[in-house]
Amino acid sequence: MAARSAPNCHLRLEWVYGYRGHQCRNNLYYTAAKEIVYFVAGVGVVYSPREHRQKFYRGHSDDIISLALHPERVLVATGQVGKEPYICVWDSYTVQTISVLKDVHTHGIACLAFDLDGQRLVSVGLDSKNAVCVWDWKRGKMLSMAPGHTDRIFDISWDLYQPNKLVSCGVKHIKFWSLCGNALTPKRGVFGKTGDLQTILCLACARDELTYSGALNGDIYVWKGINLIRTIQGAHTAGIFSMNACEEGFATGGRDGCIRLWDLTFKPITVIDLRETDQGYKGLSVRSVCWRGDHILVGTQDSEIFEIVVHERNKPFLIMQGHCEGELWALAVHPTKPLAVTGSDDRSVRIWSLVDHALIARCNMEEPIRCAAVNVDGIHLALGMKDGSFTVLRVRDMTEVVHIKDRKEAIHELKYSPDGTYLAVGCNDSSVDIYGVAQRYKKLGECVGSLSFITHLDWSSDSRYLQTNDGNGKRLFYRMPGGKEVTNKEEIKGVHWASWTCVSGLEVNGIWPKYSDINDINSVDGNYIGQVLVTADDYGIIKLFRYPCLRKGAKFKKYIGHSAHVTNVRWSHDYQWVISIGGADHSVFQWKFIPERKLKDALHIAPQESLADSNSDESDSDLSDVPELDSEIEQETQLTYRRQVYKEDLPQLKEQYKEKQKSGTSKRRERAPGNSIRLHFVHGYRGYDCRSNLFYTQIGEIVYHVAAVGVIYNRQQNTQRFYLGHDDDILCLAIHPLKDYVATGQVGRDPSIHIWDTETIKPLSVLKGCHQYGVCAVDFSADGKRLASVGIDDSHTIVLWDWKKGEKLSITRGSKDKIFVVKMNPYVPDKLITAGIKHVKFWRRAGGGLIGRKGYVGTLGKNDTMMCAVYGWTEEMAFSGTSTGDVCIWRDVFLVKTVKAHDGPVFSMHALEKGFVTGGKDGVVALWDDSFERCLKTYAIKRAALAPGSKGLLLEDNPSIRAISLGHGHILVGTKNGEILEVDKSGPITLLVQGHMEGEVWGLATHPYLPICATVSDDKTLRIWDLSPSHCMLAVRKLKKGGRCCCFSPDGKALAVGLNDGSFLMANADTLEDLVSFHHRKDIISDIRFSPGSGKYLAVASHDSFIDIYNVMSSKRVGICKGATSYITHVDWDIRGKLLQVNTGAKEQLFFEAPRGKKQTIPSVEVEKICWASWTSVLGLCCEGIWPVIGEVTDITASCLTSDKMVLATGDDLGFVKLFRYPAKGKFGKFKRYVAHSTHVTNVRWTYDDSMLVTLGGADMSLMVWTNEMEGYQEKRPCDSEESDTDSEEDGGYDSDVTRENEVSYTIRALSTNIRPMFGVKPHLQQKEPSVDERPPVSRAPPRPEKLQTNNVGKKKRPIEDLVLELVFGYRGRDCRNNVHYLNDGDDIIYHTASVGILHNVATGTQSFYQEHNDDILCLTVNQHPKFINIVATGQVGDLADMSATAPSIHIWDAVNKQTLSILRCYHSKGVCSVSFSATGKLLLSVGLDPEHTVTIWRWQEGTKIASRAGHNQRIFVAEFRPDSDSQFVSVGVKHVKFWTLAGRALLSKKGLLSTVEDARMQTMLAVAFGANNLTFTGTISGDVCVWKDHILCRIVARAHNGPVFAMYTTLRDGLIVTGGKERPSKEGGAVKLWDQELRRCRAFRLETGQVTDCVRSVCRGKGKILVGTRNAEIIEVGEKNAACNILVNGHVDGPIWGLVTHPSRDFFLSAAEDGTVRLWDIADKKMLNKVNLGHAARTVCYSPEGDMVAIGMKNGEFIILLVSSLKIWGKKRDRRCAVHDIRFSPDSRFLAVGSSENSVDFYDLTLGPTLTRISYCREIPSFVIQMDFSADSRYLQVSTGCYKRHVYEVPSGKPVTDLATMDRITWATWTSILGDEVMGIWSRHTEKANVNCACVSHSGISLVTGDDFGMVKLFDFPCPEKFAKHKRFFGHSPHVTNIRFTSGDRHVVSAGGDDCSLFVWKCVHMPH
Repeated sequence: MAARSAPNCHLRLEWVYGYRGHQCRNNLYYTAAKEIVYFVAGVGVVYSPREHRQKFYRGHSDDIISLALHPERVLVATGQVGKEPYICVWDSYTVQTISVLKDVHTHGIACLAFDLDGQRLVSVGLDSKNAVCVWDWKRGKMLSMAPGHTDRIFDISWDLYQPNKLVSCGVKHIKFWSLCGNALTPKRGVFGKTGDLQTILCLACARDELTYSGALNGDIYVWKGINLIRTIQGAHTAGIFSMNACEEGFATGGRDGCIRLWDLTFKPITVIDLRETDQGYKGLSVRSVCWRGDHILVGTQDSEIFEIVVHERNKPFLIMQGHCEGELWALAVHPTKPLAVTGSDDRSVRIWSLVDHALIARCNMEEPIRCAAVNVDGIHLALGMKDGSFTVLRVRDMTEVVHIKDRKEAIHELKYSPDGTYLAVGCNDSSVDIYGVAQRYKKLGECVGSLSFITHLDWSSDSRYLQTNDGNGKRLFYRMPGGKEVTNKEEIKGVHWASWTCVSGLEVNGIWPKYSDINDINSVDGNYIGQVLVTADDYGIIKLFRYPCLRKGAKFKKYIGHSAHVTNVRWSHDYQWVISIGGADHSVFQWKFIPERKLKDALHIAPQESLADSNSDESDSDLSDVPELDSEIEQETQLTYRRQVYKEDLPQLKEQYKEKQKSGTSKRRERAPGNSIRLHFVHGYRGYDCRSNLFYTQIGEIVYHVAAVGVIYNRQQNTQRFYLGHDDDILCLAIHPLKDYVATGQVGRDPSIHIWDTETIKPLSVLKGCHQYGVCAVDFSADGKRLASVGIDDSHTIVLWDWKKGEKLSITRGSKDKIFVVKMNPYVPDKLITAGIKHVKFWRRAGGGLIGRKGYVGTLGKNDTMMCAVYGWTEEMAFSGTSTGDVCIWRDVFLVKTVKAHDGPVFSMHALEKGFVTGGKDGVVALWDDSFERCLKTYAIKRAALAPGSKGLLLEDNPSIRAISLGHGHILVGTKNGEILEVDKSGPITLLVQGHMEGEVWGLATHPYLPICATVSDDKTLRIWDLSPSHCMLAVRKLKKGGRCCCFSPDGKALAVGLNDGSFLMANADTLEDLVSFHHRKDIISDIRFSPGSGKYLAVASHDSFIDIYNVMSSKRVGICKGATSYITHVDWDIRGKLLQVNTGAKEQLFFEAPRGKKQTIPSVEVEKICWASWTSVLGLCCEGIWPVIGEVTDITASCLTSDKMVLATGDDLGFVKLFRYPAKGKFGKFKRYVAHSTHVTNVRWTYDDSMLVTLGGADMSLMVWTNEMEGYQEKRPCDSEESDTDSEEDGGYDSDVTRENEVSYTIRALSTNIRPMFGVKPHLQQKEPSVDERPPVSRAPPRPEKLQTNNVGKKKRPIEDLVLELVFGYRGRDCRNNVHYLNDGDDIIYHTASVGILHNVATGTQSFYQEHNDDILCLTVNQHPKFINIVATGQVGDLADMSATAPSIHIWDAVNKQTLSILRCYHSKGVCSVSFSATGKLLLSVGLDPEHTVTIWRWQEGTKIASRAGHNQRIFVAEFRPDSDSQFVSVGVKHVKFWTLAGRALLSKKGLLSTVEDARMQTMLAVAFGANNLTFTGTISGDVCVWKDHILCRIVARAHNGPVFAMYTTLRDGLIVTGGKERPSKEGGAVKLWDQELRRCRAFRLETGQVTDCVRSVCRGKGKILVGTRNAEIIEVGEKNAACNILVNGHVDGPIWGLVTHPSRDFFLSAAEDGTVRLWDIADKKMLNKVNLGHAARTVCYSPEGDMVAIGMKNGEFIILLVSSLKIWGKKRDRRCAVHDIRFSPDSRFLAVGSSENSVDFYDLTLGPTLTRISYCREIPSFVIQMDFSADSRYLQVSTGCYKRHVYEVPSGKPVTDLATMDRITWATWTSILGDEVMGIWSRHTEKANVNCACVSHSGISLVTGDDFGMVKLFDFPCPEKFAKHKRFFGHSPHVTNIRFTSGDRHVVSAGGDDCSLFVWKCVHMPH
């Protein structure tokens, strides 16, 4: 028996030798108490040099690899490796955990850093993206996360002088981060020409945006902002691993072994070369340095820590040493002194003093050492080497005695014999050699029995035998010294072993778990005196067992600290200490042994507090010493609550099945029935597997749960109200301390906890996302603010919530075993207890985690299963009830005493004001005094005590009590049998509610003329229930077997019951006494039915697949129906009593004739015509529609038709009760659906008058009574879910604009591809031809001609150094909406185009811009709250939702000063399409373009996401908060309107209900507005506006517009509503209308734009003005009084804008676009002057040199020449079929060149007049023409083409010029080519898929601007022949800049956009002279 309990002694970690220097850096600091903090293996160490004492932090479960010190230098953060690594923040003084940060990183945590005030912590992961994460560490909450870099990051630091800025560095990069909102945005450091791009190892931040960083080559790089400004070369001669900033300056340490100190400006102070000091050695490498005052701490690669006093810098003090890198295997203890010897693969052997905790000797060998032994006299030390040799040294001076090499493989074990004469040496080649010590180690024998490597050896006490273990787990014995194997077991029996270090053998059987790999225990050592055994294994665990331990799976105590393999463990010579060594962590741990007798004094150390529990008495034989579990508890622990299909899976399943069934559902489906049902009363209470789930509310009602329903029962009125928010079994219930709110937890894949109000029955908060499968226990804190919950996943996760906010505060794994109860400490909200199978645990919160300690039983008892727990009168006292009937009393974590309270388990206990109440399986309620000294009173629950007012009957005396609650002078008791009783203090008991007991309930029958029903269940009872207002059980009868069906005879006098053993009986319906019974079948009787009328026959169906027909009068079987292939499920008679309709389990529908039972085949058409007495069939044409889309996953178990044959009710496996119109023909009928039952609804029946529906839940054992509400009887009711399975198949209407908006695919700039279909090799990849004309630099030849004719000759040329955005012509109206708003009382308007937000002054037309978006803006909104004036939110396009810089994001900014206030990176992949502020302005709602169209709510100031949920499977266009709410909002989209509520962190939604308005169908909804009293208005695609009251459609404003209603606006001032739609202007109608608050009257406004149809996309109302944005990119202001229109903004409607030309002398320019217009723009007046409609898409435009003519090229090949003065057509011509790409006048105005995509350039002579005859054309152009430029003398034309080739032709002959010298001498009039050597530098590296589209050289000839497919405008110097030339970039356009030009005098650059149809005007900033 001994091995069955863990030993009573204990180990305490006393010292750790070593320091982790390898692969770590910056991990050694001084704390405020002048102690030194560092880590080794999995332990944080705090070392006090003054007292030479160590303290340990052991909260990690694996190697620690990073450490950061809080600025106040008391707290430490450490990060570990592992699959789910976490960060611990702990106190270096008390070594207690303060906070745990987890669930974010994977692989490991590489770096950590605190910010300046220590509130935030940044961490970097070891995952492939090297994620960077910022934490609010006190709350354990992640604030922001982003991918760090593609390669390793080595260091990260907060900029201590600028808030919200960080710097990280690593392999070949440094990044500068800014944190705004929840977005971490990096900018890469620019190395430039100042220094080489290389790996940066460490960094420190300084003032004035300076950052110092240490590089791999030993230089220090100095950064200003993001640019490298200088380098300090040769600071170290090799990599700089560590840099530490302090008040005096900086200290750096490098691989060269030097420490350098620098002052605050990084001027050198001094250098300390550690290699040159006394303690130094070659190859010393510094990994960590810390400078404080006059002390410097240095950590080295080889695990040493030095302390240097600055003024004696050549005498460093060595304060810690350990083994260097390499595995550590060898360990031996000195036989007489407190010394330990270790040897490692670092080839050193070291001797440690266990008393002084110091290294006292060290010797370096030639080979790695694998084992060691000291002879008995302590003189010789033998070392076994990896190469097969062994060496013997003298201990005192480490001199060599002998070196012998007899083997080739490693020596893994050697030991001296107890008499000191022999040395046994075990080798990896399976042999053991025996050497004689006195004979200078001569070989005396060898043992060769093993087949595998030798792992352990032990000598017998008399030195005559040796036992060995090998790698196969074999144990062999040899006779000494010869080495003959002993096979006779008898000979060995009596041998006494001198030591026990073998892992196999009878004495150590117990150290092996029951199922274990043989090699995972590396070492054991037996302590014979203390009768304990210590083991070391591969998982870093040291265990103590009793010795000997004979039975497998013995109990133990375990200790953690080592990281992975513990390679060896030994007792010291006097058994005072245990020494263990770690293989990979190469550290030596010294543990103090505290024997049993001393334990009492040492109790304070027993429960070593840590995350991995180190004195857990766990072991694998957990059940060995526990009494039999109580049967009830056993049953309960076996319940899994797992479901095949969870309700959460339904939407996905539906989608999958819909895909499969795309075809067959074209028929228009029946409408859902007009009737609806409402839950009226539930008979049942869940007591069989739940406890403490029954309470009094504030006003004395009773709250409990059954199935998926929370019930509030009023015992005065005998009525119930229901909370129906759950969709599956509720498993637990807790009540708020104020007794008004309740928390309930349910089953589910991602189960939710609902907190709801018992008076309003509204949910206040829904918590989910942390548990799996289900929530089995919840508890409120004493202040009611927090909630604790426990899940039923395998690790029984415990979560602590701030439930109102819906935030998870902390989470941890609870226990392997089931937890039954969680209780929060009423005095300390951070503490809680959990109790369950064989444990009770005491938890305290630490940041994002919880730290648990097991209850310490000591000698008082054993770990019992706990069923309930409460806290006592101080925070220390706790009480728990056990499964054996005891109450355990705890103080802190210690068991103080136990009190016997009940026979059998104590299931429930409650604390009262002056005592306790307990209830148990024995059916007794006991009242106790406040210390459990005395039992004051007991109440037994017995039938005799039942009071007359009871609503039912007690089934048995002393039922098991599962819940107790006190209040209102009564004791409320819930029993396992599903009864709720109220016990008066004086004794009488009233039964209030009851249901069936455990076991499925199937049988249900309603009485033919009374409001009563009968049920029969597997619990072996038959019960009669009263359905009238008295709601009670009238009678009950116990049966010998369970039953599955019952039926009343037509006269109501008899009741037939089918039983599970194949028998059935008939009973008197009043007394339930037997009339007659039969037993003809073996299997379950599944249905039983009397024939109609007189009830002459009885049909009895069984699972044997037969139906027997009995004659009731004669009690004889008269017929048998055969022919079913499977069990029978339902039977119905026809009205004549002649025909039976039968359903079987094989889904057959069969017909039999009565009474003989002959099978009939009846065509399905006829079945309908037959008049059936009842219909409970689920098969056949009449009810085809009741089978859901996912019919394969779920079965319809029951149905029942009303007597008027109108409504069919069904019940199914998913717990849904549904109503269909009868007959339900056609697939997937529409229905109304109700959730209250949890899983299978086994039966449904209408009462005789159809006034009620009764439903039975199989597993939830509840009987639910619903009232039938006829059509038209519609009162408001909460949570009545009515919806059809598949969304309506009818289309939601069609409109081209809507379709276009719905189908736009948004790509981000970075992924954009070329807009022109070019082909060939890009210029920067082409081979350059050698130029002929390479002249020497000085020559007599005439000077080179200018490349470009310049127009400001004589003036000094000033290069352009910058472009500043000045004007934008354009507005994104084509696919965005509600994006134009007034600001500043209507003086300014705000809108967007491309990626810029534009603030436009109405009076002056000046614009200012928000340019922080890095991609297209899709939505914009303005905060209406007066506190947040001028605050704008904009959402943009993005790529994946990976939180990187290209992820979609929302920017919140100040419209006036353009400051960014917050950036929210979001998980809406693809982009954000709608944003809306809440009423208080603090919340922001966003909608994504991702496939789920996610809806998210943010607290935007903090950047936190509050809630998020999939919105709809099709596009959502708009979602807006109600203007008076922070929790209610509405979303509209494709066939969708949803009404949402934010509850805590959950979003609850209701679909809009159409049923009340005749023939309403769900259309596509486009816009939303709001009215008072919860009215909502939605604009539809058909032009109607729907008016909703709550979520129910109450009327339709028909044809509010003739076309789709795209925009609606609610004026907050007066509630008036503006709508905007798409319609043709007419006399009475208009595209904009102003309505009253109820949308009854309106006034229409016409937009005088001259368009055929007006299409309004945005409306907004200011003071007396309405602001309108249109699809045609106009923004118009309409006066309300005079209806006058003022166009504020114009733009092209459709792009790309290909044509662009600037006027030769004035600040005008022309643009020509795909929308068929050419427009003239004035830069000075900031407006459009004119536009010409051409009727065809225009491609190019050009001014004549004088500016009097304009040539326009069209997409259809035509070109036109206009006179500027009159806009008359001067001439037009069409010689080509495809698009004209460029058109040019020659500088002498004589020729016109027309280049097209037909690979041609045509020349026309303008002097010949407007006939425009082609005079010639250019030949052999290889591809389409892109740009053309004339030479200054009009003789040449250069053409760039679509195959990346540039050609030059003569004008007008069209001959190609091939001579390079000639080409070189041409001076060009203009340069717009993207090709040619002169512009080689404009092609960037990133143009694999994308191109440079356009270029233009300035009139001065020295600057060049380009536009490309990424939407960038770039500024270069001209010429730029070098590849990848330097340039400046300017963002703003969407993808594809199509054209770009300088205006005259180089004052401006104009760029034209492709995707954004916008024109940007940039002001040129010239360099000063």
